[in-house]
Amino acid sequence: MGADGKRLTDVAEYARDRLHTVTRVEAATATVTRHLTLLPPTRVKRLHPDPRLDEGGVAGLGVVERAWAARTCSQVVRGVSRRQGRLLLRLAVRVWPEVGEYLPVDREVPRPIVLGVVAAVNGLSAEQLVRVVAYDDVQTVVSASLKLLPVDPAEAAGWLAGLHDEIERLVKDVAPLTEPDAIPADGAPLIDLFAHQHATERMRLFHA
Repeated sequence: MGADGKRLTDVAEYARDRLHTVTRVEAATATVTRHLTLLPPTRVKRLHPDPRLDEGGVAGLGVVERAWAARTCSQVVRGVSRRQGRLLLRLAVRVWPEVGEYLPVDREVPRPIVLGVVAAVNGLSAEQLVRVVAYDDVQTVVSASLKLLPVDPAEAAGWLAGLHDEIERLVKDVAPLTEPDAIPADGAPLIDLFAHQHATERMRLFHA
């Protein structure tokens, strides 16, 4: 039991719920971004806020961003993702300059879109990319629990290992996606609510 009487196993259940909802949307967005980034140069590759500037015969990364935003209902969560994406993009452009050929470095870009472009530039498969997104999300939850709860690190590591099968199911479901319209819309209203509450708390624990 935790200090507040809640079961520590709730952490693993929360991470599992995220895999079925918000993480699924993030992973799908990253996967579709990767696919579109790998299209021939004649297809649109550059993200732009103005939908009229999506060129070519297929949807560009601007369409992916709008599809992601439509499925990420909370403005707080969207804002956090864009700020994280901007920081990740700054680092990515320094390590892999080719990333700057596909994404504008002067604006906030959702994190899963940055991850998708980074994966394309580095030759990661769709399956590898989904695993990166999924394990990163679960590990973030587990790491936070170590800061907030009286939990044995070995037990926390067990939570991550215990979600392996769930992650592989996510990989199987999401890796084949190639079109923005195929991105799932699996929402998590309570997570959105918690994000809004956290944004207005006087004592904030995390900026995410």
